[in-house]
Amino acid sequence: MGIRLGLVGLGAFGTQFAKLFKAHPSVDRVALCDCEAEKVNKFLHDPFMAGKVSEKDCYGTLDEISRADLDALVIITQPWLHAPQCIQALESGKHVYSAVPLISLPDDEETLDWCGKLIETVQRTGKQYMLGETTIYRPQTMFCRRMAAGGAFGEYVYAEGEYVHDVDGGINGGSNLRKVKEHRTQGVVGSQHAALMAKYHQRGVKGSPMSYPTHSVSGPIHVMQTRALKVSAYGTPNTNNDPFFAHDDFSNVSALFKLANGASLRIGEYREIGATSFDRDEPEIFRIFGKTGSFSRDVWQSNQRTAPGTAKPIMEDQPNPGNPQWPWAGFKRMTPAEMRDPLPLEVQQAFKAVCNPTADPHDDFQPTGHGGSHPYLVHEFVSSVLENRAPAIPVAEAVHYMAMGIAAHRSAQRDGEIICVPSFG
Repeated sequence: MGIRLGLVGLGAFGTQFAKLFKAHPSVDRVALCDCEAEKVNKFLHDPFMAGKVSEKDCYGTLDEISRADLDALVIITQPWLHAPQCIQALESGKHVYSAVPLISLPDDEETLDWCGKLIETVQRTGKQYMLGETTIYRPQTMFCRRMAAGGAFGEYVYAEGEYVHDVDGGINGGSNLRKVKEHRTQGVVGSQHAALMAKYHQRGVKGSPMSYPTHSVSGPIHVMQTRALKVSAYGTPNTNNDPFFAHDDFSNVSALFKLANGASLRIGEYREIGATSFDRDEPEIFRIFGKTGSFSRDVWQSNQRTAPGTAKPIMEDQPNPGNPQWPWAGFKRMTPAEMRDPLPLEVQQAFKAVCNPTADPHDDFQPTGHGGSHPYLVHEFVSSVLENRAPAIPVAEAVHYMAMGIAAHRSAQRDGEIICVPSFG
């Protein structure tokens, strides 16, 4: 017997997940919710959704779907609504999946307050909360997680994480942040954004790229299973009166964190920069260095040292003739397929029609969405609900991501002053 879940928010991003949740073999029933009826009708009348979606399971408000006999709700709405809507869903007795970030507001104190409320609600209701952070299921993270579980890094020394995304376009001109903001502020809900933000602007409250730090901090923190203790950060403000940054202290922030495991972590959140992460086709990247093993640019290296003076040869010592421009000719760069964990075969088959609708039945499953993370996020949440266990990205980790960003913003406001990262116990 599978689970019953509701999809709240069927806009651009929610659309990317709706069919995956429907296709999962452990989902028996799917309810739909959006305040714009045409978005609900689009999926209600889609032949692909037949069998798990019915007209009686269509709703126009969160209040209505929260009263339905469902096991879980998937919240993929406007980012400034995430935390309060997740709390409402938890209070109604539902497990919750939330799109990132936990919440997006310019007021750091208010963000921390919502973090505390969310943790308290999860603890009191006994329901699970999972943050849908895509970096956690990128192939690099999955590989490093396996290596970390086996102790292959040894003692951690240093790590880096960054999100390089210029306001006027991501990699290959994709995901223009001006267009993303414009899209989010349209429609029934989006049109309310200006009035909401005006209250903060009148108070002189400003944000920064560190108000949304999850893509950069999550990989290293999740792999090392540690926490950040304190930070020193510096920011560069926008100087050409670009209206996009009118209510931000900085357009770029660099931060150096001290971690509980003794390592240092450099984080970069950059929105006004003439560069991309050159070594990959994605703007999100991380590197982790340990005393025994290290991961950088899809290359694993290890001295395999077990005692002083007993180092063995580097593990990855094969030339890579297929990429002659790669500067480290002595190392083999792993492919995404080599780094990924496998999904269960029946899940792969169910998702193939969504991710690869033109694939031949004998073709391999190719995961899609933010480095192939979307199918993995869906499977992890469905599995955690079905098995009644904590998900891979629980509430304690989700709030810590936000606390790291807030501490870095505060430090940058104070010209690099060392700031303790807020703790929620």
